Amino acid sequence: MLQLSRNAVSRITAARTFTISAPALFKTGDKIPTGLHGLKENSPGNPIDLGDEVASGKYLIVGLPAAFSPACSSSHVPGYIKHLPELKKKGIKQVFVTTVNDPFVTAAWGKSLGVPSDIRIIADTEGNLAKAGGHLFESKKVFGNDRSVRFVAVVQDGKVVTELVEPDKTGVNVSTAENVLQHL
Repeated sequence: MLQLSRNAVSRITAARTFTISAPALFKTGDKIPTGLHGLKENSPGNPIDLGDEVASGKYLIVGLPAAFSPACSSSHVPGYIKHLPELKKKGIKQVFVTTVNDPFVTAAWGKSLGVPSDIRIIADTEGNLAKAGGHLFESKKVFGNDRSVRFVAVVQDGKVVTELVEPDKTGVNVSTAENVLQHL
């Protein structure tokens, strides 16, 4: 019969109780994580920390599958542009639109849409923000890589107070500016 020293038993017990936790997800009630790598605005040399950006005040984070895609370009972002005055009246300081694209694409897309300064288009170059929210989905057959589901997070002082996620990942229903206004 194998006999182990008390020290060996303690090490084995400690190893058995060690757990590896998954990355922190942001959901309603959670803080937007700071220090997420890969968030860029307009160029690869302009990283932003979205957690820091939304730390004080009321914001919207709008996640989209792709810049220049039909629904994102024809209705979703234009809806936020159209309803920006109403969103501002409801206390929204700024709208952050995020998509898993490179920052050159997002900069060109924002320019093509005539996005005002109160709406910022952020490239989630590695999908880390989408992943942190549990919103990254496998879409290689359509988009060539994993993408963000369509969602909106209403953030107050860094904490998600409301989260609206499209049930089919890419539809434009619950995440429209019109619907978000009803939840503010």
